[in-house]
Amino acid sequence: QVQLVESGGGSVQAGGSLRLSCAFSGRGFDAYCMAWFRQAPGKERDFVSAIASSGRDREYAVSVKGRFTISRDNDKNMVYLQMDNLDPEDTAVYYCAASWGPLVYTGRNAYFYWGRGIQVTVSS
Repeated sequence: QVQLVESGGGSVQAGGSLRLSCAFSGRGFDAYCMAWFRQAPGKERDFVSAIASSGRDREYAVSVKGRFTISRDNDKNMVYLQMDNLDPEDTAVYYCAASWGPLVYTGRNAYFYWGRGIQVTVSS
């Protein structure tokens, strides 16, 4: 059974930085593509970023490219999202997700395992 637990959220002013972490428990972390999604109030849950099981390939949403960086540590079963130059539009609940397979998946339906989410609030 895979479980995902996010940490590192909070409140920050515009232009600031936060680093989200996701702890993966279960077997075979290095066989999973890992991703971050986010959901703002009244909106759909949107793709933010994903990293392949090998760590070699990454994808980003256009809105975060150049500001956010996804990484993973396959020895520690952890995935991270470094968020820089944050904007109030980045305010949302951020979810960690896992999808078994070697590719990078950007569709929400590709992900079977989800964390409970963590709040990120950016004030102007």
